[in-house]
Amino acid sequence: MLHFKPKDLPQPQVHKIMLGGIAPRPIALVSSLSEDGIPNLTPFSFFNAFGSNPPIIAFSPARRGKDASLKDTYNNLIKTKECVVQSVTYNMVEQISLASTEYPPEVNEFEKSGLTPIDSDIVKPKRVKESPFQMECKVRDILSYGEGGGSANIFICEVLKFHVVEDIFKNGVIHPDLIDLVSRMSANFYCRASGQAIFEVEKPVLKKGIGYDKLPGFMKKSHIYSANNLGKFGNIENLPDENEVDKFINEIRDIKFENYELGEEAFFRYERHNNFRYMLKSVLDMEKGNHLTNVQAKLKIYLEMTAKSALEANDIDFAWKTALYAGKFL
Repeated sequence: MLHFKPKDLPQPQVHKIMLGGIAPRPIALVSSLSEDGIPNLTPFSFFNAFGSNPPIIAFSPARRGKDASLKDTYNNLIKTKECVVQSVTYNMVEQISLASTEYPPEVNEFEKSGLTPIDSDIVKPKRVKESPFQMECKVRDILSYGEGGGSANIFICEVLKFHVVEDIFKNGVIHPDLIDLVSRMSANFYCRASGQAIFEVEKPVLKKGIGYDKLPGFMKKSHIYSANNLGKFGNIENLPDENEVDKFINEIRDIKFENYELGEEAFFRYERHNNFRYMLKSVLDMEKGNHLTNVQAKLKIYLEMTAKSALEANDIDFAWKTALYAGKFL
């Protein structure tokens, strides 16, 4: 591991390290107006949400690294205290890159980027029509740290009104595949936050999981489960008892699966397709028929592979009962 103290590095190097390790970062596309009414549109990736009552967001138009000069957004908001903050989607990302160009203050980035300005309801700056998520905001506080290149200027804003496209909702939630956001990484890298990049993690809000420390020792010693797997196992409230496990195993033994094949080759084919039910049936039949050499060790490994597949498919009950049955083959 490398170790750095920021004070020992040049500012550009500190900047690169932060942007590489603190990512992906959401992008705030901020529209503002100068005192003379000149529109400005600029993206900032030092941005996030910090509360919902009232709704508070913050972003930082940091001083330019090359000469420590202040950005147009900073100068506008210091005087007008109003802005609109938009989310950035994949379909807009090249236009957003254009808007990030350091044009002179008199240049309208809406025109340069080709994005469409539309009237806001409360504040004077325009909204961006192409963004499916827009927030009209007023500045509540401004925090500045230093006057050198890259110094932070944090604008803390209250959201006065949301504008959200209706068809990005699914079951009452803004769905990541429908809004299709992008985020900033290091250098020229971006991340598309949809499709295979999206996964779910159950929040332990309404229950208290047993925790990693209460997992059976043989599971924590496994070479099959990852730390992520063990963390997911630890989110269960109560372990299945021995009778529940035995009943579950006997039910799987008695099922007649369609197009089912026995043997290690079939087991690994089922694993490739994440067919954990057929995997378990295959292991139980191999156990019954004594089809394995070094039976005990292999059965435990195959059962843990099965439990892992079920866990990653979010069938937690199946995973736990299979994992506990694997404990019989220590």
